[in-house]
Amino acid sequence: MGTIVRVIESISEWTGRVTSWFCLALVLALSYEVFMRYVLGSPTKYSYEVATMLGVSIATMGLAYTHLHDGHVRVDVFWKLLPPRGKALADLISSLLFFFPLIIVVIYISAERVQFSWSMDEKLTSTLWYPPAWPIRAVMVLGLFLFMSQGVAKLIHDIHILKGLEPKGLTKHD
Repeated sequence: MGTIVRVIESISEWTGRVTSWFCLALVLALSYEVFMRYVLGSPTKYSYEVATMLGVSIATMGLAYTHLHDGHVRVDVFWKLLPPRGKALADLISSLLFFFPLIIVVIYISAERVQFSWSMDEKLTSTLWYPPAWPIRAVMVLGLFLFMSQGVAKLIHDIHILKGLEPKGLTKHD
Protein backbone atom coordinates (compact mmCIF):
# COMPACT_ATOMS: atom_id res chain seq x y z
CA MET A 1 0.00 0.00 0.00
CA GLY A 2 2.90 2.34 0.61
CA THR A 3 3.81 2.25 -3.07
CA ILE A 4 0.29 3.25 -4.10
CA VAL A 5 0.31 6.15 -1.65
CA ARG A 6 3.76 7.29 -2.80
CA VAL A 7 2.64 7.23 -6.44
CA ILE A 8 -0.54 9.20 -5.70
CA GLU A 9 1.35 11.71 -3.58
CA SER A 10 4.03 12.09 -6.27
CA ILE A 11 1.33 12.80 -8.86
CA SER A 12 -0.32 15.32 -6.51
CA GLU A 13 3.01 17.05 -5.87
CA TRP A 14 3.91 17.11 -9.57
CA THR A 15 0.53 18.44 -10.73
CA GLY A 16 0.63 21.11 -8.04
CA ARG A 17 4.04 22.30 -9.14
CA VAL A 18 3.07 22.34 -12.82
CA THR A 19 -0.21 24.08 -12.04
CA SER A 20 1.60 26.80 -10.11
CA TRP A 21 3.06 27.94 -13.43
CA PHE A 22 -0.49 28.56 -14.66
CA CYS A 23 -0.57 31.45 -12.18
CA LEU A 24 2.25 33.11 -14.09
CA ALA A 25 0.45 32.44 -17.37
CA LEU A 26 -2.70 34.03 -15.95
CA VAL A 27 -0.81 37.15 -14.83
CA LEU A 28 0.87 37.43 -18.23
CA ALA A 29 -2.40 36.94 -20.12
CA LEU A 30 -4.19 39.57 -18.06
CA SER A 31 -1.25 41.97 -18.31
CA TYR A 32 -1.28 41.56 -22.08
CA GLU A 33 -5.01 42.29 -22.16
CA VAL A 34 -4.59 45.41 -20.01
CA PHE A 35 -1.81 46.63 -22.29
CA MET A 36 -3.85 45.94 -25.43
CA ARG A 37 -7.01 47.50 -24.03
CA TYR A 38 -5.72 50.59 -22.24
CA VAL A 39 -2.46 51.40 -24.01
CA LEU A 40 -3.21 50.39 -27.60
CA GLY A 41 -7.00 50.73 -27.42
CA SER A 42 -7.44 47.31 -29.04
CA PRO A 43 -8.88 44.75 -26.57
CA THR A 44 -8.64 41.08 -27.44
CA LYS A 45 -11.62 38.81 -28.12
CA TYR A 46 -10.26 35.93 -26.10
CA SER A 47 -8.74 37.32 -22.89
CA TYR A 48 -11.75 36.73 -20.65
CA GLU A 49 -12.11 33.10 -21.78
CA VAL A 50 -8.37 32.42 -21.43
CA ALA A 51 -8.32 33.96 -17.95
CA THR A 52 -11.35 31.91 -16.94
CA MET A 53 -9.83 28.70 -18.29
CA LEU A 54 -6.55 29.34 -16.50
CA GLY A 55 -8.38 30.18 -13.26
CA VAL A 56 -10.48 27.02 -13.43
CA SER A 57 -7.36 24.98 -14.17
CA ILE A 58 -5.49 26.51 -11.22
CA ALA A 59 -8.39 25.90 -8.85
CA THR A 60 -9.21 22.32 -9.83
CA MET A 61 -5.74 21.02 -10.62
CA GLY A 62 -4.46 22.45 -7.34
CA LEU A 63 -6.96 20.60 -5.17
CA ALA A 64 -4.89 17.42 -4.78
CA TYR A 65 -1.69 19.36 -4.05
CA THR A 66 -3.48 21.43 -1.43
CA HIS A 67 -4.95 18.29 0.16
CA LEU A 68 -1.52 16.64 0.18
CA HIS A 69 -0.11 19.56 2.18
CA ASP A 70 -3.17 19.94 4.48
CA GLY A 71 -3.92 23.33 2.99
CA HIS A 72 -7.70 23.07 2.97
CA VAL A 73 -9.64 24.92 5.63
CA ARG A 74 -10.97 22.82 8.44
CA VAL A 75 -12.83 23.61 11.61
CA ASP A 76 -10.18 22.36 13.96
CA VAL A 77 -11.37 23.69 17.31
CA PHE A 78 -11.34 20.17 18.73
CA TRP A 79 -9.27 18.40 16.05
CA LYS A 80 -6.05 20.24 16.93
CA LEU A 81 -6.35 19.06 20.55
CA LEU A 82 -6.46 15.38 19.53
CA PRO A 83 -3.46 13.03 19.53
CA PRO A 84 -2.32 11.71 16.11
CA ARG A 85 -4.55 8.62 16.32
CA GLY A 86 -7.54 10.76 17.27
CA LYS A 87 -6.86 13.06 14.32
CA ALA A 88 -6.58 10.06 12.03
CA LEU A 89 -9.91 8.69 13.30
CA ALA A 90 -11.65 12.05 12.89
CA ASP A 91 -10.22 12.42 9.37
CA LEU A 92 -11.21 8.86 8.45
CA ILE A 93 -14.80 9.31 9.63
CA SER A 94 -15.21 12.69 7.95
CA SER A 95 -13.70 11.33 4.73
CA LEU A 96 -16.10 8.39 4.62
CA LEU A 97 -19.17 10.42 5.60
CA PHE A 98 -18.56 13.64 3.68
CA PHE A 99 -15.53 13.77 1.38
CA PHE A 100 -15.93 10.60 -0.69
CA PRO A 101 -19.73 10.75 -1.18
CA LEU A 102 -19.52 14.41 -2.19
CA ILE A 103 -16.51 14.09 -4.50
CA ILE A 104 -18.01 11.04 -6.23
CA VAL A 105 -21.24 12.93 -6.95
CA VAL A 106 -19.36 16.01 -8.17
CA ILE A 107 -17.11 13.91 -10.45
CA TYR A 108 -20.13 12.08 -11.85
CA ILE A 109 -22.02 15.31 -12.58
CA SER A 110 -18.91 16.94 -14.03
CA ALA A 111 -18.23 13.94 -16.27
CA GLU A 112 -21.82 14.11 -17.52
CA ARG A 113 -21.25 17.79 -18.38
CA VAL A 114 -18.11 16.89 -20.35
CA GLN A 115 -20.04 14.26 -22.30
CA PHE A 116 -22.90 16.70 -22.94
CA SER A 117 -20.51 19.44 -24.05
CA TRP A 118 -18.76 17.04 -26.40
CA SER A 119 -21.95 15.64 -27.90
CA MET A 120 -23.58 19.05 -28.39
CA ASP A 121 -20.37 20.78 -29.49
CA GLU A 122 -21.07 23.33 -26.76
CA LYS A 123 -19.22 26.62 -27.02
CA LEU A 124 -18.30 29.12 -24.32
CA THR A 125 -20.14 32.30 -25.20
CA SER A 126 -18.80 34.92 -22.80
CA THR A 127 -16.77 36.48 -25.62
CA LEU A 128 -16.77 36.44 -29.41
CA TRP A 129 -14.05 33.78 -29.46
CA TYR A 130 -16.48 30.85 -28.84
CA PRO A 131 -14.03 28.11 -27.81
CA PRO A 132 -15.36 24.60 -27.18
CA ALA A 133 -16.51 24.01 -23.60
CA TRP A 134 -15.56 20.35 -23.21
CA PRO A 135 -11.76 20.78 -22.75
CA ILE A 136 -12.05 22.98 -19.66
CA ARG A 137 -14.81 20.76 -18.31
CA ALA A 138 -12.49 17.75 -18.81
CA VAL A 139 -9.73 19.56 -16.91
CA MET A 140 -12.21 19.98 -14.05
CA VAL A 141 -12.97 16.25 -14.03
CA LEU A 142 -9.26 15.42 -14.08
CA GLY A 143 -8.58 17.80 -11.17
CA LEU A 144 -11.47 16.36 -9.17
CA PHE A 145 -10.30 12.80 -9.88
CA LEU A 146 -6.77 13.68 -8.69
CA PHE A 147 -8.32 15.25 -5.58
CA MET A 148 -10.25 12.06 -4.86
CA SER A 149 -7.09 10.00 -5.43
CA GLN A 150 -5.23 12.12 -2.90
CA GLY A 151 -8.15 11.55 -0.54
CA VAL A 152 -7.61 7.80 -0.95
CA ALA A 153 -3.91 8.23 -0.12
CA LYS A 154 -4.82 10.23 2.98
CA LEU A 155 -7.36 7.57 3.98
CA ILE A 156 -4.71 4.82 3.68
CA HIS A 157 -2.32 6.94 5.74
CA ASP A 158 -4.98 7.44 8.44
CA ILE A 159 -5.73 3.70 8.54
CA HIS A 160 -2.03 2.97 9.07
CA ILE A 161 -1.92 5.46 11.94
CA LEU A 162 -5.02 3.89 13.52
CA LYS A 163 -3.38 0.48 13.33
CA GLY A 164 -0.48 1.93 15.30
CA LEU A 165 1.88 1.78 12.36
CA GLU A 166 4.12 4.54 11.17
CA PRO A 167 3.88 3.90 7.45
CA LYS A 168 7.30 3.85 5.79
CA GLY A 169 7.66 6.28 2.94
CA LEU A 170 4.26 7.85 3.44
CA THR A 171 3.97 11.58 3.79
CA LYS A 172 3.24 12.78 7.28
CA HIS A 173 0.23 15.08 7.34
CA ASP A 174 0.48 16.36 10.91
